[in-house]
Amino acid sequence: MKSTLLKGLLLVGAGLLGACAPVSPPLYYWGGYQSSLYENHKLGVTNYSAQIQALEFTISRAQAQGQSVPPGLHAHLGMLYFNTGRESEAREQFALEKQLFPESTHFVDYVMKAQPEAAL
Repeated sequence: MKSTLLKGLLLVGAGLLGACAPVSPPLYYWGGYQSSLYENHKLGVTNYSAQIQALEFTISRAQAQGQSVPPGLHAHLGMLYFNTGRESEAREQFALEKQLFPESTHFVDYVMKAQPEAAL
């Protein structure tokens, strides 16, 4: 009986201490990025202008709050720009993705080579 009570008290105490731990802010500002990505890939929505608007809004909100956007957002926006014929803006977004997330360079270079308009 005493050991069960002691275990219960220790469990409650650990829970209370865990609840007092400081909560760190999120690393990235996600905004509407996840829902836009879901619409694009899962639901097959091809309303590129609405997706572009949502991602541009997410970027502006992140900048206003002094936060960073997650990896892939600029590359996704670049692909949407390519799909709507806005090649120069697409190149800017791909360059920004590579600058912010150097580990994405190989992928971004591959995507740019796959675009007929982007042949250098």
